[in-house]
Amino acid sequence: MYKKETIEAFYKNNYHQTPGEEEMNFNVLNYKKCLEGDVIPYRRRDYYKVTFLTGHYLLHYGDKSLEIKGTLLAFFSPEIPYTADAMQVDNKGAYFIFREAYFNEFYKGNIRDLPIFASKTIPIYQLDEPGASFVEKMLDKMTDEMNSDYEFKHDLIRSYILELLHFALKMQPTENLYKNIDAKTRITNVFNELLDRQFPIESPDRPLNLRSAGDYAEKLGIHVNYLNRALRTATGITTTEHINERIIREAIKLLKHSDWNIAEICYSLGFEDPSHFNHFFKRQTNLRPSHYRMQFRNIK
Repeated sequence: MYKKETIEAFYKNNYHQTPGEEEMNFNVLNYKKCLEGDVIPYRRRDYYKVTFLTGHYLLHYGDKSLEIKGTLLAFFSPEIPYTADAMQVDNKGAYFIFREAYFNEFYKGNIRDLPIFASKTIPIYQLDEPGASFVEKMLDKMTDEMNSDYEFKHDLIRSYILELLHFALKMQPTENLYKNIDAKTRITNVFNELLDRQFPIESPDRPLNLRSAGDYAEKLGIHVNYLNRALRTATGITTTEHINERIIREAIKLLKHSDWNIAEICYSLGFEDPSHFNHFFKRQTNLRPSHYRMQFRNIK
């Protein structure tokens, strides 16, 4: 099960340290200092990431795969699943991460509304030498400000982020789509990543957002029938069956290990009322949720 990676967890996983208050909201990092190696893995995240890389990469973003040779600038949001595979060992680059609230405080709007983060956009840009030089200078400015004692340095940093966003918006995203991956396999992989991203359910106040096959198809920017065909071809079962299997696993975990009542579990998993949840759970396990929980506790 993929758990949401917070900024705190990111530092602990990759740098074996706890971030300071400033780094919790923004930081510039060098890939060579990252302990993850050459693969940028998929994880559920709670922050935005802007990546500046030079080398040979295969990027999977939404339902697309792009091969990049040279220098790229990529914008990753918490909303769209992505993975990156390094195709050579001498790649290099840097990236910065920031929380949504950090930027919105300056922007006076919502970063999610910017065209660059629209679900059907592939915000990965191949850079020429002048473009690469510009981005590198912007990252240097951000790093200098982070290391300074200037009282209003974060206002400057946020303005640099906005400048980079406008720089990218003036360009056309790269369309060097990688053709060697079977489309159905790629869609299946990205669907599974997006499905895993919805879990675990961490609070009754933060229920499951994507509940139906149509929800996932819309998020991936493809027709629901195409998604169903791809999954059925690759796995032998439908989109709804995949979703239901994942929901029942989460329901069982919550019944076993949480103190939430049945109604809270029901609504957190996207059901309209407990009767629908009871029927769903019994159809999958031959037990009502309350009986399953009681049986588990009696065993303990």
